[in-house]
Amino acid sequence: MTTVRSGQDVRGGSSGTLRILGGEDTAALRALAEQDPVANIFLLSHLETTRTAAPTSAGGRIVGVFDGGDLTAACWSGVNVVPVGVTAENGPEIGRFLGRSGHRYSSIFGPAEAVLSIWSELQHSSPRPFDVRSDQPLLQMTGVSPVQPAPGLRYAQPSELDVLLPACAAMFEEEVGYSPISGGSHHYRQRVKSLIARRQSLVDFDASGQVVFKAELGTVSSSAVQVQGVWMNPAYRGRGLSAPYMSAVVEAARQVAPLVSLYVNSYNAPARATYEAVGFEQVGTFATILF
Repeated sequence: MTTVRSGQDVRGGSSGTLRILGGEDTAALRALAEQDPVANIFLLSHLETTRTAAPTSAGGRIVGVFDGGDLTAACWSGVNVVPVGVTAENGPEIGRFLGRSGHRYSSIFGPAEAVLSIWSELQHSSPRPFDVRSDQPLLQMTGVSPVQPAPGLRYAQPSELDVLLPACAAMFEEEVGYSPISGGSHHYRQRVKSLIARRQSLVDFDASGQVVFKAELGTVSSSAVQVQGVWMNPAYRGRGLSAPYMSAVVEAARQVAPLVSLYVNSYNAPARATYEAVGFEQVGTFATILF
């Protein structure tokens, strides 16, 4: 087994040994995540940014499951919990491991089997979630959309932050159920500002300067882009504009990476119909637990 540094929490279980990963585990973690670059885009993006599996200065850490010396599964533990390669067999042990840490999370998201198996044990030491979304189709496309892209979609400019921010907040509240700025706008404003600065925020305005449509290339790796934050101004809904705008999003995303993905709530029939028309196909199922 890989050498365990002093102070690391090491636990044995029926499916292997669990411990916090360090820098020496980076290559093994990358190889594990690359087995499914769409489902594991969060961790791959993290590794491409930090170049290490070691804990971050902000407190993020990665729990690894080992079978002998082989890394067989992992789970990001930070503000969110994000599993990689986790199964129904080892998920409960990870849930117990995370529960002993006493940390509180804002969400758990990823492949449904992994999320729900972790939650089966973590729920015993966690606050009650306000929503459990157990069926979120994970969609992907690699080619050009058959739908003609909307010509007006472009990257947002820093000077447009104040106009874009209310649309972003409206999307968040529709999707999650509460306003991201109810307790103050600073942190959410910085999030939107960062997306604009990184050329990951896409938007179109009408003649009066109001946002018609917006979306983000929310998580990006060299292999894939995960589209997030899709929102159409209610005044423009029902006009057949969603598919052309999403086609334009795909066109922009394919300039960044070859795989374009997103996940959507199973009950959101209009959105699912739009994504199917644009050319997305289901390649998996995600689940999200929100606190």
